[in-house]
Amino acid sequence: MFRILRHQEPQPGQSRTVRFEGRDAGSQVSFFLVDAEPGRGSVLHVHPYPETWIVRQGEAEFTVGDDRTRAYPGDIVVADANIPHRFENVGAQRLELVCIHPNDTIVQKICETVLEKRKRENRNAKDDLH
Repeated sequence: MFRILRHQEPQPGQSRTVRFEGRDAGSQVSFFLVDAEPGRGSVLHVHPYPETWIVRQGEAEFTVGDDRTRAYPGDIVVADANIPHRFENVGAQRLELVCIHPNDTIVQKICETVLEKRKRENRNAKDDLH
């Protein structure tokens, strides 16, 4: 037996990122299919399991704990469990990213408020001007 979940185009103004929780389809794996504009990304968060990212298009900067790295199409990045992490589209084009969660649901604790994220983004934008 199999299940097919058909792609649906998002409505104008709606996020292009797709969230799939395996439990809803009888799977033990969950994921996000990220489609992000330049400068966009996730807030700092943590999972009780490792997270694996596959960069499909664009350029991403990953922060895992105190470490940062850049990743490009075809690169695979893995963050250990219980380590705060985030990603950001640092390229000039859209970022397409697969974020794999080895669990039937996405379990995530946010470590950064939206206000903290905006302050960080503003600091980064000012740093880019210098």
